[in-house]
Amino acid sequence: MAKLVTSLNIPAPDDFYETLIRAHEGLSDEDSAAFNARLILVLANHIGDPEVLGEALEAARKPSR
Repeated sequence: MAKLVTSLNIPAPDDFYETLIRAHEGLSDEDSAAFNARLILVLANHIGDPEVLGEALEAARKPSR
């Protein structure tokens, strides 16, 4: 049974963040929100495990620390 990984798991997280921000350049607020929605669905499909996805949804509802 897979479990949601919440500890830092991205090599070079600052580089990824910069890439993510650049992906939004030139997009309107509406297009940026649509991009985020598509990205979430692509990543959810990649994960595929309903339990892990449920854990992710719960974690996302909690305020960040």
